Amino acid sequence: MKEAQLNGAQLSVINSRLEGVCKKMANTLLRTGRSGVLNRARDFSCCIVTRDCELLTAADCLPIHVLSGPDLMARSVHDFHPALHRGDAFLHNSPYHGCSHPADHTIVMPVIDGDGLHRFTVLAKAHQADIGNAVPTTYSATARDVYEEGALIFPAVKVQDRGVVVEDIVRMCRMRIRVPDQWYGDFLAMLGAARIGAQEIERLAADLGWATLDAFSRQWLDYSEARMAAAVRRLVTGNGRATTVHDPMPGTPPNGISLPASVSVDSLNGRISVDLTEAPDALPCGLNLSEACSRTAALAGVFNCLQENVPKNAGSFRRIDVRLREGSVAGIPRHPTSCSMATTNVADRLTAAVQLAFADACPEVGMAEVGPNLPACKSVIAGFDERFGRSFVNQLFLGATGGAAMGWGDAWLTYGHVGNGGMAFIDSVEQDELLYPIQVLERRLVPDTEGAGEWTGASSLRVEFRATSPFTATYSADGCVNAPQGVRGGLPGGLAAQFRRTQLGHIEPLPPSASIRLDVGESVVAITPGGGGFSSPLGRDPERVAEQVRSGLVSPERARDVYGVCIDGDGRVDVEETRATRRWAASS
Repeated sequence: MKEAQLNGAQLSVINSRLEGVCKKMANTLLRTGRSGVLNRARDFSCCIVTRDCELLTAADCLPIHVLSGPDLMARSVHDFHPALHRGDAFLHNSPYHGCSHPADHTIVMPVIDGDGLHRFTVLAKAHQADIGNAVPTTYSATARDVYEEGALIFPAVKVQDRGVVVEDIVRMCRMRIRVPDQWYGDFLAMLGAARIGAQEIERLAADLGWATLDAFSRQWLDYSEARMAAAVRRLVTGNGRATTVHDPMPGTPPNGISLPASVSVDSLNGRISVDLTEAPDALPCGLNLSEACSRTAALAGVFNCLQENVPKNAGSFRRIDVRLREGSVAGIPRHPTSCSMATTNVADRLTAAVQLAFADACPEVGMAEVGPNLPACKSVIAGFDERFGRSFVNQLFLGATGGAAMGWGDAWLTYGHVGNGGMAFIDSVEQDELLYPIQVLERRLVPDTEGAGEWTGASSLRVEFRATSPFTATYSADGCVNAPQGVRGGLPGGLAAQFRRTQLGHIEPLPPSASIRLDVGESVVAITPGGGGFSSPLGRDPERVAEQVRSGLVSPERARDVYGVCIDGDGRVDVEETRATRRWAASS
C-alpha cells in the first residue's frame, strides 16, 4: 500500500502534537520529582524515538541529554531484550551503551500497539542527586575508573515487566543510594512521565492511525534533512581547525587536556564534517566523555553556529558527519573508563573547539567559547540537616553565566553551559535556604569580566553561600586557568575562581576541583567563568558600550582602554573623544 503524502500543514500540526507529548512528560517530572535537581533545577529531558531508533522529537530538552544518546539507548534495549511487551520499561544509565553519564537515570519505554507491534520508544531522562557513588556526589572528577567511581550501572535493565515494577531492582537501589526515598520518588516520577508519553502517543494513533504516524516519522525526518542541507548550502565552503584546553586536575596531564577539532563545510553538497579523532587517549579520571556526549558536543557546536532554526532530530543529523576515535577522552570509551562527568567539563570544551573551528571555516558565522561548568556554586552538597533530623544530598544550581558571543549577537547571559543550553533553571535562594542548611550571602555579576568584542560574551557571576550546619561540598571547576576564548579578534571571558571564607572572615583560595567540609559559619565564594567575545571590541556600537557602563557591567576605564569608547560624566558617549581614541587604537 502506497504511503500517504502529508502536506506542510499536516507535518507541522503532527509535530506540534508530538512536541506536546514531550511537554506533558516533562511537566510530570517537574511536578512529581522529589529532588531539587528535578523540581527546581529542571535537569531532565523527555523525547520520542522511532521504532527504528531515530530521534524524532525532543521539545524543551537539555542538549547534552538528547542530541545523541536516545538512539543508542533504544538500540541497546533491542539488543538486550529482543521481545518487547506492552507495559515494559527499562532503567538505563550505562555510558558504554548510549547513556550520557551514570547520573542520568533514564526510563526507556517501548510503545506497543494493540497487535503487539512496537511503534515508538519514549525516554524520560533525569539527573539524580545521588547514584551510590563512593563519595556523595554524582560528579567524580578524580575517579580513576568506574569501580573507584562506585556508581550503580544499569545497561538497559528491565524495571517494569508488563506494567509490574521489578522490586529486586528497587531494593538494590534503596540499599545503595544515600537518599533512598528521594531517589524512589524520582524513579516513580520518571516511570509516570514515560507512561504518560506512551499513553498520549496511543491516543494520537487512535485519532490519526498508526499508518499516518509512520508516514509522518519518515517525511518529517526527510523534511528536517532538507532544511539542514539548505542551511549548509547558504554557508561558504571552508575548512577550520581550533584547539581548546581544559584546566589541569588530578588525573590529567600537567598542562591540562588539549582538545582539537576540525570542521569542514561542503556547501555544494550540503554537508558538514566534524573530526574529533585527534583527542588524546582516555584518562584515569572521571572527565572522559561517553560516546553520546562526544557526538552531542560536536552536534551542539554545529547547531550553535547556524543562524537558522533547523529541527534537531535524526533527519538533520544525517547532514553532519562526526568522526570519533575509540578509547579517547572525547570519543568512544571502553569499559571500565570513568565517564562520571561526561555531560559537563570536557563536553563544554569540545563544543567550544567545534565553534571556534566553525568560525575559522566560515568567517560570517561561528561562536566564541562558552564558559565551562561546575564551579563551587553548583556543588553537590551532602550532610545531616539538624533542623529536620535527616540526611540530604542534592546539587545546587545557584547560578552560572558563561554565554558566548556569536557572529550576529551578544551572549545569552544565563546560558549556564553547553550541556543545558540555558534550559535548566537557576535555584531560588529562598527555597534553597528553606530546604538545606545554607545561607546565600551574595549573587551578582562581576564588572569587567565580559568577553569583549563587537559582540560580547557573558560576564562572570560571583556567589557566596554559608553553612548553617556542617556539610561537604564537591565541585570541579574548569576555567580557573584557561579562560573561555574569544574568536576573530574577540577577547576571552573572565576566569573562574573558588575560595573559602573562614569563620573569622579570612579568604583562602580553594583548588579548582575538591570535596571540602564546611563547618558552621564558613562559606564558599565562587566566581564562575564568563564567555568569549566575537570580533574586535573596537567595532562595537558605542551606544551599547555606554549602556554597559551605565548598568555597571563595564567600567569607564575598560570602555576607553578596550572598546575605545569615551564616556562623559553623564554616562553618555563623548563622540569626538571616541573617534580620536579609536583612530589611535586602530593605527597602533
